[in-house]
Amino acid sequence: MPDSVFYPITSLMYAALAVYFWRTRWTAVARPAAQRTGTKALEHLAVLVALLLHATLLYESMFAGGGVRLGVSNAVSAIAWLTVVIYWLGNVFYSTEGLQAMVMPIAAGCALLPALSAPARMLPNTELVAFKAHLLISMLAYSLFTIASLHVLLMALLERRLHVGELPAALQKLPPLLTMEKLLFRIITAGFVLLTLTLASGIVFSEELFGTAMRFSHKTVFGILSWLIFAALLGGRWFYGWRGRIAVRWTLTGFLMLVLAYVGSRFVLEVILGRA
Repeated sequence: MPDSVFYPITSLMYAALAVYFWRTRWTAVARPAAQRTGTKALEHLAVLVALLLHATLLYESMFAGGGVRLGVSNAVSAIAWLTVVIYWLGNVFYSTEGLQAMVMPIAAGCALLPALSAPARMLPNTELVAFKAHLLISMLAYSLFTIASLHVLLMALLERRLHVGELPAALQKLPPLLTMEKLLFRIITAGFVLLTLTLASGIVFSEELFGTAMRFSHKTVFGILSWLIFAALLGGRWFYGWRGRIAVRWTLTGFLMLVLAYVGSRFVLEVILGRA
C-alpha cells in the first residue's frame, strides 16, 4: 500500500478542482472563449495530474502482490477514476462545461475510500484471461453509465431552468438541449454495448472457472435487469422517439440496477457478512 498521505492529497486536488470549476462555470459571469484558450489547457493539465496520482494509488491498492484486490472501496474508486478519464477525454470533443463541478466532488470522496477501508482480500483465479477481460469491460461500462446519469441530471436541470427562464452562466454555455440529448444516447449506446460484453464475458468466465454457465446471484439478477432497462430505453428511443423525463427515469433506474448489481452485493458480503 502506498503512503496514506497521498490519498488525502489526491482527494484535496479533486476538491480544489471542484471549487474552481464551480466558481468559474456556475457562479462566475461567462467569459468570451478567446479569453479562456490558455486557461482551458491549464485546466486539462491540472485534471491530468490528479488522474495520474489517483491511478498510481489505485494500481498499488488493487494490484500489489501480483493479484487483484477489488473490494467495494477499490471498485467505487476505480469507477470514479474511469468516469473522470472518460469525461476528460470527451470534453476535448464536446462542450460539457457544467459537468466538472458535478464530477470532481464525487471523485474527491471516492479517492479516499481505499484509505478508509480495510485492505480487500486477493481475488482467486485472477490469472484467467476471461476474468481480466470481464473486469476491464465491466469497469468501462459502469463508468459510461455514471457519466450518462450525471449527464441526464444536468439535462433535467437545464430543462427546468429553461421553463423558469433563469440560466446560470454555466448552463448558458452548454449546447442546445437536443444536442445534449443526442450525446446522452450516444453514451448510453456505448455503455450498453459494453454491458452486453460484460454479461457475455461473465458467462465465459463462469464456464472456464466453474464448468457451468452464469451462476444465479444478486449480481446476475440486477445486471440482467439493468441490461433489460437500457435495452428498452434504446428501443423506445429508436421506435417511439422517447426523450425528456422518460429518458431521465429509465437512465437513472438502469444505473441504480447497475449499482446494486456490484456495489450492493459486495457491500452485503464484505460489510454485513464479513466475507470476501
